[in-house]
Amino acid sequence: MHNVTIYHNPKCGTSRNTLALIRHAGIEPEIVEYLKTPPKRETIINMVKQAGLSLREALREKGTPFLELGLDQPNVTDTQILDALEAHPILLNRPFVITEKGANLCRPCEKVLDLLPPMPPKAFAKEDGTPVLDEQGRRII
Repeated sequence: MHNVTIYHNPKCGTSRNTLALIRHAGIEPEIVEYLKTPPKRETIINMVKQAGLSLREALREKGTPFLELGLDQPNVTDTQILDALEAHPILLNRPFVITEKGANLCRPCEKVLDLLPPMPPKAFAKEDGTPVLDEQGRRII
């Protein structure tokens, strides 16, 4: 498996940990810094659907204009959400990872393990020191 794409924000710890786990698996993914290169509407629709989420579930509230844009209202349509995502890419939650096994919003970062091949027999911990994989490469969390 070598076709791995991560929609990444280098300022986000969860995104950095997810990228580190992908690299721990021996894979150098395609990295899309989605704030610099926002995905097209169709890409957003496809990856959100592949991840089994609604567009609303793919929105990020913290540190975004979510409330100011009224996206918390129950009558907001998918078209309105897509318009907001196009205008404000920071609203797209991160990191989304797409592999041959599917797509997922990898929050927490351990969710990426479901999309990757078995891990090498080597421990892995998050930036904050929280262990994720033991010395045999088995999931701890």
